[in-house]
Amino acid sequence: MPRCRVLPLPDHQTAVLTDGVERLRWHFGAQYPRPFFYPLAGPSGESLTRMGHPGAENHDHHRSVWFAHAKVLGVDFWSDRTEARIRQKHWLVFEDGDDQAVLAVRLGWYDGHDPQELLEQDAIAVVRPGNEGETLVELHTTFLPKAESLEFQQTNFGFLAVRVAKSLSEHFGGGRLTDSEGRTGEPAIFGRRARWMDYSGPVVSAAADAPETAAGWEGITYFDHPANPGYPQHWHVREDGWMGAAVCMQGPIITRRAEPLALRFLLHAHGGALNAERANAVADEFSRRPGYRVVRSMRKHRQFELEQT
Repeated sequence: MPRCRVLPLPDHQTAVLTDGVERLRWHFGAQYPRPFFYPLAGPSGESLTRMGHPGAENHDHHRSVWFAHAKVLGVDFWSDRTEARIRQKHWLVFEDGDDQAVLAVRLGWYDGHDPQELLEQDAIAVVRPGNEGETLVELHTTFLPKAESLEFQQTNFGFLAVRVAKSLSEHFGGGRLTDSEGRTGEPAIFGRRARWMDYSGPVVSAAADAPETAAGWEGITYFDHPANPGYPQHWHVREDGWMGAAVCMQGPIITRRAEPLALRFLLHAHGGALNAERANAVADEFSRRPGYRVVRSMRKHRQFELEQT
C-alpha cells in the first residue's frame, strides 16, 4: 500500500493520510460558503489550525485554511455576509504514492445573483511527509475568468488564508509570529515583504479526557513562491492567530483567459520552534520544484492527470 493516500469520505470530505494517519482534510459541502482544509495536523497529530476566531463571532468565515478574495469585480468572496459562493464542481485527480499524495479539484466562483460563473479555479494540493511526522502541503492554484479578463481588486484579503490554533496565536496562546527577515510580532511584520511567515507555539491536546496542558511546540511556516506576482509578498498578519500572503495589498491583479493567474504556496506543519535556517532551506527547495497543472489524460480510466510546468 502506498505510504501517502487520498481517502474520499462521506458528507463531502476528502482526507489525506500519511502512514495511515490523517494529516489534512478537505471540506466542500454546500453548507459552507466556500471549501476549506481542516485539520492540518502537526507531528503530534493535533491540528495546528482552527475553525473561527477565538474572540470574534463575526469571523466564522475563518475556516482553518481556505482560498478566497474580498473584492472580485466588487463582489465579496471572503466573508459570510454576502451570497457569493465558491463551489466544488468536481474532483480532477486523486493520486496515491510513496513520496506524495495529490488532491486536485475544480471550483466555480458565483456572485450569488447570476447562476453563471465569474471564474473557474483549479486547486491542487500536493501533500508530502516530512521528518518525524511533519507534513508539507504544496498548493498550486489557477484562476480562469469566464470573460476575457477579470480584476481582483486591491485588498489585504486574498488569496490563501491561514487561521492557526488558539494555542499558537500570540494573543490567545503562547505562540510567536516570525517572518523570513527575523522580525517578530504583528506591529513589526504587518504589511512588510517576506519570503515566508511562521506561526509557532505550544500544542494543546484536543482530546476530551486530556488535561489542557502544552505538549511541546509546533508550528506552520507559510512560504511564498518566486513565480508569484509581487514576490516576496506583503503580509497581512494578526497577533490573534492569522496570517495571509496579501497578493493584492498594493494594487489589483488582472487575470485573463489567454493567460490565467497561477499562484503557488507551501505550508510546512513542523515540529519544535521555528528554525530559520531550516525554513530558508525549505524555501530554496520549494523555489526549485516544478509547478503543476491539470490536463486531460490519455491514459486508460483517467479523465485528468497532473502535468509539470
